[in-house]
Amino acid sequence: MTTPTMEQRIARVFGLQGDKWMRHANAASVWTRFTVLSLLALAIWSRDWIGWYCLIPIALAVLWMMVNPLLFPPPRSTRNWASASVLGERVWSERGTADIPAQFRSPVPNLTNVIGVAGLILLAYGLVRLDVLTTVAGVLIVNVSKLWYLDRMALLFAEVKGRPEYASWDF
Repeated sequence: MTTPTMEQRIARVFGLQGDKWMRHANAASVWTRFTVLSLLALAIWSRDWIGWYCLIPIALAVLWMMVNPLLFPPPRSTRNWASASVLGERVWSERGTADIPAQFRSPVPNLTNVIGVAGLILLAYGLVRLDVLTTVAGVLIVNVSKLWYLDRMALLFAEVKGRPEYASWDF
């Protein structure tokens, strides 16, 4: 038995197993998930305006993050960048048991995640200090690093979608 990858552990936390990946691959779900970080930052910032009541918008932002993939049906087609990126992410998360093409066995996905963590640190600092520029920079860095990661995953899916184990995902 292979040790689960970090991505598989995260997927389990969000309930992404089996067919639930397809709901997650709905392009509308992918694009609306990009609102989560901005909404969460705004909710945390609101502590300056509404005090402890900021816990309400924070809870709503966290709820949005958790239920977002559940709100969308499986996509009618996966032949778009957003869906392909999620399906590539699924392939990547299963790399302990899946054969990943050589050109994708690189540090780039990990690098994008490190950049994202640096953006989160900057974002947290901006939110603690109530510094608009630092907060916005943090959000942008996190989102751009996620887009880079997802782009790599879309390319990965494009490379493997002809394999029998993934062919049914390409519709």
